[in-house]
Amino acid sequence: MKTTTITTLKLVLVTLLLACPSAKAQSGEAMLAQTMNYVNISPSLSTSGQITYDQISSLKEEGYEIVINLAPASEAVNALEGFLVIQEGMTYVHIPVSWREPSMRDVKMFFDTMEANRDRKVFVHCFANMRVSVFVYLYRTLIEGVTEAEAMADLTKVWDPEDQQQWTALIEQARSELSN
Repeated sequence: MKTTTITTLKLVLVTLLLACPSAKAQSGEAMLAQTMNYVNISPSLSTSGQITYDQISSLKEEGYEIVINLAPASEAVNALEGFLVIQEGMTYVHIPVSWREPSMRDVKMFFDTMEANRDRKVFVHCFANMRVSVFVYLYRTLIEGVTEAEAMADLTKVWDPEDQQQWTALIEQARSELSN
């Protein structure tokens, strides 16, 4: 009799999970869209703030092949991230960018990484998508030839770096050094 009750409870639980949309597992894209400042730039490029470990399988599910992290290393926030990304069969690149002192060296490394993976679906993140939005803006305008207006529209979905002198200085330096 105990087995029958357990079986009945399992059937009820499965029925509830299937019938209740909020209890169903979310699609990968829906789960990723919940990250802070998520921006889908193109079919092959998306950006966001810090992803959770649970969202890594969603990246794989959505076809991402490479994850680029521009946040500084933090044991509390992203210590296992690289391991979990690689475990899912994706490539992981970590370029720790200082918020207070972003450098051209980091921009160039990011550009090189993007160019080396031009034919792959890429997901780029940092803690709040602020570092990333500037780097992606620069890459799109200086390397891909995307118009200033189009790239700026995606940047300002996240923030306006105008009030942060170190970021406006980096943008000007990149324009000066890397413009064709």
